[in-house]
Amino acid sequence: MTPVAVNPPALPAPSGYSHGTLAGNTLYLGGQTALDADMKIVPGGIVEQFRQAFGNLLTTLRAAGGEPQDLVSVTIYLTDIPDYQAHGKEIGRVWRELAGPVYPAMAGIGCTALWQPEAMIEILGVAVIPQERLIRP
Repeated sequence: MTPVAVNPPALPAPSGYSHGTLAGNTLYLGGQTALDADMKIVPGGIVEQFRQAFGNLLTTLRAAGGEPQDLVSVTIYLTDIPDYQAHGKEIGRVWRELAGPVYPAMAGIGCTALWQPEAMIEILGVAVIPQERLIRP
């Protein structure tokens, strides 16, 4: 099967990348920072950036027919791990609000910077979508 780009119109138009790549029924979700529709990083700190970045990732997932329970792996890149840890309970509430009580294999990785200088977080993932819900763009 030829991989197919998944670029939902609700997200900023990508240039030089895809928001997701569908290969068979596996969706590889490209890294999402806290960019809003105006291509600006949302203000308000790590919790609001997590909400926006994870929401962007879920938008791509749903464009291919996926749901949060289809996530099998999530990687979170962070410029400030202690800040993320200090807000862990709030971030957990946002996760449950957006995805429910489903937690895939996860990793948190510290890094010195992300593509947008004001970005504090980038989230990428992999999902396996059941054939009966799969939407091929």
